[in-house]
Amino acid sequence: MLSRRGLIGTALASGLSLPSVGRAQSGARRLRFVPMAAYSSPDPIWTTAIVVQTHALMVWDTLYGVDIGLTPHPQMCAGHDLSDDRLTWTFTLRDGLLFHDGEAVRAADAVASIARWAQRNSFGQLLAAATEEMKALDDRRFSIRLKSPFPQMLYALGSQGCYVMPERMARVPSSEAVREFVGSGPFRFRQDEWVSGVRSLYERFDRYVPRAEPPDYLAGGKVVHFDQVEWSIQPDPGTAVSALQSGEVDWVDQPLFDLVPTLKRSRGVTVQQLDPFGLIGIIALNHLQPPFDNPKLRRALLPAIDQREYVAAVLGEQADYASIPVGYFTAGSPMASDTGMASLTGPRDLELARRLVRESGYGGETILIMDPGDQPQMHAMAEVTSATFQKIGLKTELVAMDWGSVLTRRAVKKPPAEGGWNVFNTRQAGLGAADPASVQLKGNGDRAWFGWPTAPRLDELREAWFKADDLAAQKRIAAEMQAAAFEAVPYIPLGQWSQPTAFRTELSGFLKSANPLFWNVRRSA
Repeated sequence: MLSRRGLIGTALASGLSLPSVGRAQSGARRLRFVPMAAYSSPDPIWTTAIVVQTHALMVWDTLYGVDIGLTPHPQMCAGHDLSDDRLTWTFTLRDGLLFHDGEAVRAADAVASIARWAQRNSFGQLLAAATEEMKALDDRRFSIRLKSPFPQMLYALGSQGCYVMPERMARVPSSEAVREFVGSGPFRFRQDEWVSGVRSLYERFDRYVPRAEPPDYLAGGKVVHFDQVEWSIQPDPGTAVSALQSGEVDWVDQPLFDLVPTLKRSRGVTVQQLDPFGLIGIIALNHLQPPFDNPKLRRALLPAIDQREYVAAVLGEQADYASIPVGYFTAGSPMASDTGMASLTGPRDLELARRLVRESGYGGETILIMDPGDQPQMHAMAEVTSATFQKIGLKTELVAMDWGSVLTRRAVKKPPAEGGWNVFNTRQAGLGAADPASVQLKGNGDRAWFGWPTAPRLDELREAWFKADDLAAQKRIAAEMQAAAFEAVPYIPLGQWSQPTAFRTELSGFLKSANPLFWNVRRSA
């Protein structure tokens, strides 16, 4: 089994490069990008993977968009009207909106897209429950008539990945991945050029009409300065860094932390932190299959989990990027609190955890831990998880696979012997965990995030949070949610860190964002 440092390989010493066309052949109008991972399905509703959301932001536009202060602004919409009783929202689309197949974007497309998004998203599910009727009024206008007010409507449509797709695509149930990828955003996805695990290609959609405002995170004008953006998948982090140093690629999304000092000393390379929200490591637990269908066993894990150990495994010597401890809400966010945090911040007690494991009735089942060897951060966390579990008397099996296989297998609800799983480590975006709408913090069983926890109290409190009138009430409810989460243990937070990115110095125009954004970026002459 490779260690975290072993993943660096010999690329820096040997001068290995990416298997792609060299810089001289690409020209100034192509941007070469190394993403954090590959994806097996480019459907952003079917999967919540961060890399797929980055892809989706290129291909599809949204009705509203939030700025870096998380204030919503019209995006595909020209605006809206709200009735005096706050129950009827009427939205009007901007002129000139086109899909990549040349068809006009209609209100019917927006309605179907909202409906599909609402099948999976936390905000969307609550919006759907509060909706009496949603319909297209004509080609440019649609309305949402509510049973009760939904004050966070615009934030939901602007920050939660509610991408506008053609009606025929949006009619596909969210339990199935779409097979075509006709977009509405500034880049066209070249499905014919996509090789899963190898490369993806995006072309500027020359009929996209950006807004006139300056860009600000997901709001404002999405002006594209490259004809093509090529994603080159590179499992070896040393090879990616070598290619960046030589100019064979322009941008490495998430360089290995061990290599950040080298990059900072490299001529022609800039290292910068663009994501103000950070990342949070987690242990995802399968609540449907033994042994973690047992809440006593899930709680037994908590005294053994040392967030410092996990963050050290991820960051190595780059401790300045760490933020410890973190609970179920992003550290430093308004919803973060100390409620229940003693479960993670008190003295770590392996003997207590062993006793709780015995008292839980654990039957000795082997725990299958999916281990993505091509993802250094997740691989490092998986190794710590396996070692920690073994220390407290649990049998584990680390199953090596690539990240694309993890994304596919995590959707399987069958037992591990039939292609399912028990545990995997991943990261959640700090922005996504900043409030109770977090996609991972749901307890609605089969409709919940991967692991499918059933925790009705979590969902009751979430609904109350959405209806809260002021920040003080929201904070109180969020604290109650955290207490309920430490009881149900839908997943386990492992610490928070900031992730730097690295790019060629001749590039500029990068926007502060939770995901890499490709509009406004340009290359100097």
